[in-house]
Amino acid sequence: MKQANHKYQTSDYMEWDVMLSLIRKLYRDGNYRMSLLIGCGCFFGLRISDILTLTWSMLLDDDKFTLNEKKTNKRRVVKINADFQKHIWQCHDALKISNNGEKCFLSQKKMVYSTQRINVLFKEIKKKYNLKIEHFSTHTMRKTFGRKVFESAGENANMALMRLSELFNHSNVSVTKIYLGIREKELLETYDLLDF
Repeated sequence: MKQANHKYQTSDYMEWDVMLSLIRKLYRDGNYRMSLLIGCGCFFGLRISDILTLTWSMLLDDDKFTLNEKKTNKRRVVKINADFQKHIWQCHDALKISNNGEKCFLSQKKMVYSTQRINVLFKEIKKKYNLKIEHFSTHTMRKTFGRKVFESAGENANMALMRLSELFNHSNVSVTKIYLGIREKELLETYDLLDF
């Protein structure tokens, strides 16, 4: 019996400006749902299972929304960035949505996308837009959110890590550092301390 090849593989994050450029290009090219999906993933920091439950009214009726996370069943309140909400409206109007109660991420068959289907679409997006990211998947969005929050915190980075740890429902900050690839970066910087 052939043994499965379990290569250690994790999603990578995108640089924030690369992500913003990508959602603008997807919108420009008429791929409004993927533009919105990637934006929602990176601005909200939600798991894909929760992103797929979003309706237009959740995103447009207020500057925040509440949901119960599928994985943890914890209640989560998410604030919507005002500029990003303008993009949500643009996608809404471009798609000619008439029922704001419907889910945002419907396929042409009017079914909510599966995570597997989105990962296939992400492979196509990575190739089409020549993204310089090794492992691009639905999890990339959550990591992009986390990295942006961490990097924007500056000298408040430890506070940001504590908040992210709580948002991500991690057991401690060390898990969050590993998740965001910060721990490995710190360990590798140890080698730069050596002189030759």
